[in-house]
Amino acid sequence: MTDTAAPAQRARPIDRTAAAALAAEEYDRFTELARSLASEDWHRQTDCADWDVRAMTGHVLGMMDYVSSVRQFLHTRRAGSKAAHGRPVIDGVNEVQVAERASLTVPQLLDALARTAPKAARARRRLPAPARRIPMRVEFNGIWERWTLGYLYGVILTRDTWMHRIDMCRATGRPLRLTPEHDGRIVADVVAEWARRHGRPFTLELTGPAGGTFAATSAGQHFSADAIEFCRVVSGRGTANGLLGQPVPF
Repeated sequence: MTDTAAPAQRARPIDRTAAAALAAEEYDRFTELARSLASEDWHRQTDCADWDVRAMTGHVLGMMDYVSSVRQFLHTRRAGSKAAHGRPVIDGVNEVQVAERASLTVPQLLDALARTAPKAARARRRLPAPARRIPMRVEFNGIWERWTLGYLYGVILTRDTWMHRIDMCRATGRPLRLTPEHDGRIVADVVAEWARRHGRPFTLELTGPAGGTFAATSAGQHFSADAIEFCRVVSGRGTANGLLGQPVPF
């Protein structure tokens, strides 16, 4: 499905209500996918070099725990900072999340996903306004950026789970469930941020159920790609030249 969107650089941001709905739906879709896996799927390699499907699921569960409990948030940040050893803290956080859930059996992992997903969605939805404005210093693409906790909770954590669902479908051959209302909204927000970050004129035609046509102006470079492949590239799961080489955080 392809439609004409508003100029990407002026695209309506995902507000708090929409962010909460996207988060809850994405957690449900990820849990549904995990439940569909066969025993042999859990050890298949994903596009993330250090993770098989089992480790990736542990990371996603770890992120759900991360936002569900202040105690877990603080523990993971402290342990992740120590584990990073000079690397970005998120690398250490990811390693801690995977390691601390490595002993769970697959049934235990699936049960934990089902129990924790609604708690995580609720915690993200209820994050109070003062907390959403808390600044964060984050290293992205070799540059230190200032984010807010609201951006992390409202946008990044949904993109992260969404991209890992794509990773797992690619690794296992499972069909990727896509709808314009859910996945298309996530893709449109990725395009909007991509446009803000490079600040150049463009026309972008993205195909597939999550796609659309986006334009900053009528001039500039023209690109055409599958919507999911576009997001994979700007997430760092591929290489591209020119404006397509502009990364977006996931």
